[in-house]
Amino acid sequence: MVFTSPEFVLFCAVFFPAFFLLPHRWRWIWMLGASYFFYAFGSGAYVLLIVFSTFVDYTAARLIERSENRGRRRLLLALSLATNLGVLFTFKYYNFFVGSFNAALDLVRLPHAAPTSSLLLPIGISFYTFQSMAYTIDVYRRVVPAERHAGIFATYIAFFPQLVAGPIERAANILPQLRQRAAFDPERTISGLRLILWGVFKKIVIADRLAIYVNAVYAEPRAYTGEPLIMATIFFAFQVYCDFSAYSDIAVGLARIMGINLMLNFRQPFFARSVREFWSRWHISLSTWFRDYLYISIGGNRVAFPRYLLNLMIVFVVSGLWHGAAWTFVIWGALHGLYVVGEAVYGRLNLPRLPRSPAGALIGMAFTFALVIFAFIFFRAASMNDALYIVGAWFQLGSFGHLAEPFAGGLMAPRAEFLFSIGLLAFLVFMDTLDARYGLERVFERAPILVRWSAYYMLGGLVMFSGLYGTGVQEFIYFQF
Repeated sequence: MVFTSPEFVLFCAVFFPAFFLLPHRWRWIWMLGASYFFYAFGSGAYVLLIVFSTFVDYTAARLIERSENRGRRRLLLALSLATNLGVLFTFKYYNFFVGSFNAALDLVRLPHAAPTSSLLLPIGISFYTFQSMAYTIDVYRRVVPAERHAGIFATYIAFFPQLVAGPIERAANILPQLRQRAAFDPERTISGLRLILWGVFKKIVIADRLAIYVNAVYAEPRAYTGEPLIMATIFFAFQVYCDFSAYSDIAVGLARIMGINLMLNFRQPFFARSVREFWSRWHISLSTWFRDYLYISIGGNRVAFPRYLLNLMIVFVVSGLWHGAAWTFVIWGALHGLYVVGEAVYGRLNLPRLPRSPAGALIGMAFTFALVIFAFIFFRAASMNDALYIVGAWFQLGSFGHLAEPFAGGLMAPRAEFLFSIGLLAFLVFMDTLDARYGLERVFERAPILVRWSAYYMLGGLVMFSGLYGTGVQEFIYFQF
């Protein structure tokens, strides 16, 4: 079920009134049932995978907490992680590794008979699997106690606002909130609805509009050279940012109405002055997950400098593979790893740095943006062959006059659609600047009522126009991960 679909609006119209009318002791049942229904609506029997993961980690955590034997605790943790990663491998990575193995055998002309799987990829499997594993690891590390209430724990794993695309939450944050009594709060509801509106605007008006251009170019990259390829990649960076941060905004807004605070997942990532800083602002729940559960576990920066650089590369390559079972994602992750390794080496050599001035900040942001954009070629390309063609044709300039043509499938004439999209991106940067300096929440709370309602009508009107005359309900990009 997609957040921007009519079905989800109906779902919320039923869920929220009943949530606040029910006694507190029964709310977890309503939330859990609604969450399973929400997932099964689009994924059918795959909801049983969530139930299985929940059962495994609930049982493992209880046994880990009861045991004082270090070896037994380690074995239980290993069994839990192996089970979760086994399910993830079977559904997401089996065909990738089998295909790569068979291709390697083809290169040396050896026969192979490794079969591929016809299993479909369950929506959001990487998100809820990582969230469930984090809980078991935290119990093993004695960061949190094992949850005794199976229903509360199941609700934490399946909580529908962030189930299929995050944020990847920690048990220490969510489990206590699921036990808190939350009465209906008009101010909290308005705040949540405002965040939901902003998220829906970013998804339907900006991301889905940019997708028209991006899809046209990346579907047939060899029909383009130079400027359209560059612009399509820039548009894709903003598309995936608006699409994914929109999901996070809507998730945070929905949870806020229920009195539950989810973690911040994005913080103006394109304002970063280095790639390391970019990852402290982009998909924060994933980057902190890898920091806490992989990077630190393999030694982090508490090792010799060469090993530290290797640790960085391992984390980013694994992060790339987390995003998708394809070599293009591995290359995307490895590029970010090389960027961060390069920054670490540069800093260790005590070479000149950019001045701490507005000009220095702009240069740092521009350079970081260029590196991130280049890597996004591999994130978006359908194959390595397409990605390599785009890299090769990147500087074959001379198609500036045809820059708007990929918008032929838009709502307006291609040139008008192109200029409108540029205007929307300028508006997005302006709003992110306000958010970075003052906080959008505080800006709206302090703004005169006429300004607030004018903004609501403008955003709502554009959402309705784009929704009615656009390309229909589009899934969020990160559903495939």
